Amino acid sequence: MHASSTPDDHPASRRPTLSVFALAVGIVFFAFSLTPSLIPRDYVLQGVLGGVVMALGYGLGQFSLLLWRYVELPLARDRLGRVLNGLALGAALILAIAFLGETADWQNSIRARVGMAPVDAAHPAYVALIAIIVFTPLWIAGWAFQLLMDTLRRQLRRVIPVRLANLLGLTLAAYVAWALIDGFVIQRFLAFADDAYGQASALFDPDIARPEAELASGGPVSLIDWNDMGRWGRNFAATGPDADAISAFTGQPAKEPIRVYVGRNSAPTPAERTEIAFAEMLRTGAFERKVLVIAMPVGSGWLDAGSHDPLEIMHDGDIATVAVQYSYLTSWISLVFETDAGLDQAQTLFDRVYRHWRSLPEDRRPELYLHGLSQGALVSQSSVDLLTLMAAPIDGALWAGPPFASGLWGRITRARAPDSPYWLPQVNDGEVVRFVNQDTDLLDDAAHRWGQVRIVFLQYGSDPIVFFDPLSALRRPVWMDEEQAPDVSPELRWYPFVTLFQLALDMAISLNIERGYGHKYIAEDYIPAWVAVTRPKGWTDEDTQRLIERFRGFDAG
Repeated sequence: MHASSTPDDHPASRRPTLSVFALAVGIVFFAFSLTPSLIPRDYVLQGVLGGVVMALGYGLGQFSLLLWRYVELPLARDRLGRVLNGLALGAALILAIAFLGETADWQNSIRARVGMAPVDAAHPAYVALIAIIVFTPLWIAGWAFQLLMDTLRRQLRRVIPVRLANLLGLTLAAYVAWALIDGFVIQRFLAFADDAYGQASALFDPDIARPEAELASGGPVSLIDWNDMGRWGRNFAATGPDADAISAFTGQPAKEPIRVYVGRNSAPTPAERTEIAFAEMLRTGAFERKVLVIAMPVGSGWLDAGSHDPLEIMHDGDIATVAVQYSYLTSWISLVFETDAGLDQAQTLFDRVYRHWRSLPEDRRPELYLHGLSQGALVSQSSVDLLTLMAAPIDGALWAGPPFASGLWGRITRARAPDSPYWLPQVNDGEVVRFVNQDTDLLDDAAHRWGQVRIVFLQYGSDPIVFFDPLSALRRPVWMDEEQAPDVSPELRWYPFVTLFQLALDMAISLNIERGYGHKYIAEDYIPAWVAVTRPKGWTDEDTQRLIERFRGFDAG
């Protein structure tokens, strides 16, 4: 449909027709989508993103025409309308061709910073082809929406004024579309994903045998059923360094680390799962260890061995870790569709453990730390009521890849020193909270003295889970106004609406990157952070370097 026509001008409006003006807007959006964001994109992902964003631009173009007509502003018609549409389309095509010529270099500007191979010369052509393929069905869906809206408007005009009919027709059509998307697409997707991840979690890895040790969760005398622990719970409980492996590294006598893990299938409610975990902690003597860690897993229930294994080594195995699963969904799905997932579980677990810990004599309490990665970091932060901790504070926390929705992380970041970057803030001289990335040293000297509580946020500048901004459709994210992190392309730019979709895709593919970038956190970066937070007795800088070498290239699965 041309800018010079309206849905009611002729019967052709009932057939699929392209609006030249809206198509020009869509092509401009497609061009902007070719610019780099945080995570490298291959030609398939770039093409899909380009097609989706092109459809978005087309829809916004159509909507702007609708508003123009609604306020009854004059339209260029006939030859003048065709000329203006042609000029707009030609300018958009020139822009898209120019941006396609740069897209390979833009993607390589990210890849070079994160150690990935460059894209090949055919990248732009494949991107354009895939974008067209993706755009076409989305455009047809948009046409169907407009047909529904026009039909409703025509019927309503028989009984109410034209402007009111137009507005009500748009509102009703939008409601029907959202009902279909939310009630049919999203809810079915979530149900399918939850069922699929749940079935995957129930699968038994033939390489992981049920542990026979008395202290092991899921073992013969455990209060936790091995079958209910889920795939990641069984993996966590049955792996990790034993006392012999720890002694071989440290040269010191070591204990068997305690790992308590309760799967979501163990009980129907967070409170019941917490009671199972607490009873298992009492059975294994978790409160009698030197170090106690409350760890919240990611959405799927996975815990990063690259974090937990080194921590157990540096404390000679005199450590207990407790974790309870709250979901099956991977973190980015939980963040987008179930932001409250895990909050009740984290709160009930912390409250139960903290109450008992606080009741112990101070000289017999273990050091108490909180830990979480990704969604686990978000819910772990939410479990802490700072006011209740003033009388008996925990010893510290290590939160890695804290999602953008993390309330505590957001408040601390906004309180950063003005001369520190958003992606690596400095707060109150680092007395309580410090931020670290791949290249930061966590100093502890006279000029950088820690307080009683030590909290570290480990975050990479290229992690979209951390730096996604829901308002980036309408305003530039704060971190884009500053000098970028070393692992972020200097070519990154903000574009209205487009940047939101780029960052959303980045979240979904945040692990499609080399180790130590994006959302792929590694042992080499956990180790110095854990050393700074937990201060292992007798530990030296040389020990830290040896442990880093021990875990260099470690794949946590």
